[in-house]
Amino acid sequence: MTSEARHDKTGKAIAYLLLGVAGGLGLDLAAKGLLAVYSLEQFVFLRSLFGLLIFVFLARQFGGVDSLRTRRWRWHMLRTVLAVGSMFGFFYGLAHMPLVDALTLGFTAPLMVTALSVPMLGEHVGWRRWMAVVIGFIGVLIILRPGTQAIALAHVAVLFSAFFYACLAITARKLADTESSYSLSLYVVVGPLLISATLLGAGNWQPPDAVGWLLFGVAGACSVIAWIGIIGGYRRAAPAMLAPFEYTALVGGALAGYLIWNEVPDRWVTVGAIVIIGSGLFVVYREIGNAISNRYLRALTASSAAEIAPSASSPHPQLDPRSRQD
Repeated sequence: MTSEARHDKTGKAIAYLLLGVAGGLGLDLAAKGLLAVYSLEQFVFLRSLFGLLIFVFLARQFGGVDSLRTRRWRWHMLRTVLAVGSMFGFFYGLAHMPLVDALTLGFTAPLMVTALSVPMLGEHVGWRRWMAVVIGFIGVLIILRPGTQAIALAHVAVLFSAFFYACLAITARKLADTESSYSLSLYVVVGPLLISATLLGAGNWQPPDAVGWLLFGVAGACSVIAWIGIIGGYRRAAPAMLAPFEYTALVGGALAGYLIWNEVPDRWVTVGAIVIIGSGLFVVYREIGNAISNRYLRALTASSAAEIAPSASSPHPQLDPRSRQD
C-alpha cells in the first residue's frame, strides 16, 4: 500500500470513529434530555425499539438474516442480561449526575476488561498494565472521594454498568469465532427492550409529545450511527491510533453539559478524568498488535461498541496475546 493510500485509509478511519463518537454523544444528550421528563423504563423501551427497527432495516448491509443464525443461544441470553444491567445502570446514572461525570466513569470499562481478561480468558497481563489498571481506579476514587462525601447511587450504577459492559466485551471475544458482529449487536438490544416492556405501567409511561418522539427517534438512530462509525473506524486502523480520538467524547460532553445544563465539572472530576484517560491510553499502547486490543472502543456508546471481533480482513496482524510479557 502506498503512503498516499495509507494516509487516505487512516483519514477515513478517523472520520468514521469521530462519526461514532458523535453518534454516542448524541445518544447521551438525547437521553439526558428525555430522562428529565420520561421514566427510565420508557426511555430504554423506546430507545431500544427505535434502535432495533433501524438495525433490522439495515440488515442487508451487514450480512442479512443469515448472519443472525446461531447455535449458541445460552451465550446470547447471558449477553442480553448483561446488556440490561449495562443500559439501565448507565442511563440511571446519567439522569442523576452531570453528563461528563457519567462519561468519565464509563471510561473505566476498558480497564475492567483488562483485569477480567485474566480470570475469564486466561490472558497474560503484565505488571505495567496492572499498574495502569490500579492507577485508573485511583482516578475513580479521586472522583468519588469516599469518606469526604456520601457516594451517590448514581455513581455506583454507572460503575456497575461499566462492569456489565466489560463482561459484554469478554463474552464477545468468546463468541467471535462463530458469531457475526451484527448478531452480537442486534441480540443484545432485544433484552433491554423486553425487560423494559414488562416494567412499563401507568405510573411510568407518559405519552410523548412531538419533541419527545423526535428525541426518542434520535436516540435510536444515534445508537446505530455510533455502531456503524466505530466499526468503520476500527476496521480501517489500529486501535492504538484511534483510541485517543474516542476521548473527544469527554470534551464534547463537558461543553454540552455546560451550554445546555450549566454543568461545570469540579477539579476532582477533572483530575480523576485525566488519570483514567492516561491509564486507558497507556494500556492501549501496551497492547499494540494484540488480538485483545480491539476492546478499546468507546464505553457505553452503543450496545455493541466493544464487541467488534477481529477478522481476517483486518489490515493489522493479530498476535497471540500471550506473546507479550507486559
